[in-house]
Amino acid sequence: MATDFQQAREALGRRLRELRGQRTQRDLADLLGWPQAKVSKLETGRQTATPEDVIAWANASGHPSSTEELIARLQGLETHTRSWRRQLRAGHRPVQDVLTVEYERSTELRAFEGAMVVGILQTADYARHIFTRYAELQQSPRDVEDAVRARMARQALLYEPGRVFHVLLWEAALYAAVVPRDVLAGQMDRLTSVIGLDTVQLGIVPFGAQLAIPPANAFWLYDDRLAIVEDWHAELWLDDAETIGLYRRVWDTLNKSAVDGTQARRLLSRARAQASDLA
Repeated sequence: MATDFQQAREALGRRLRELRGQRTQRDLADLLGWPQAKVSKLETGRQTATPEDVIAWANASGHPSSTEELIARLQGLETHTRSWRRQLRAGHRPVQDVLTVEYERSTELRAFEGAMVVGILQTADYARHIFTRYAELQQSPRDVEDAVRARMARQALLYEPGRVFHVLLWEAALYAAVVPRDVLAGQMDRLTSVIGLDTVQLGIVPFGAQLAIPPANAFWLYDDRLAIVEDWHAELWLDDAETIGLYRRVWDTLNKSAVDGTQARRLLSRARAQASDLA
């Protein structure tokens, strides 16, 4: 089974291929003074680039401004604790690209979010405000529109057969005014529209539900191989079976307090009405 390191290396390779553009591998190899095989291995994730490699690649491909982004991607390859400071050195778009790799290779995904709507179900307007606020907080480059486009493109996976998204939201996420009220109202419409999709199972933990554990930090489970846990300073990429099992128990426990279907629609309708009244 491929590791998260390998998947991130392949994502870096795809980015290198994108920067190569219309040049052939042979042309780029000649410019760099490398064997063509090295170019091929870097693009397919079969060889780990060095900082000198990605600097040379950015310059030879005519994209010297991409150097910082490529270095940031390279530095994020081998650590399970991925600090936001390091990940966001080149903005939010590279982070979205790496995550897309994990989505694409997964068939059963589970998420819990208590503070905002999960990215895979966000509207473009909602995502735009979220990326902007986090860029301000982390003092990272403003590539908001690129990040929004990447997140919206990933949502095509919601409509592909053979993949199921099990999403849990605490009701508080429906009311968190981290975006303008009209954007929040539109987001409630978006959540309502996914109820009934055979690839999405949306559950909402109501305010008044009896809880066995507190609805704490957000996390994603990718099949039974990876848990990504969010904190203010970093993401934790955890792939040991014991830890993944713990997060699965957390998800299952919270899910017992959740409602779905018609009851979830009622909660969304109530949240939308309040957002519209206050807009």
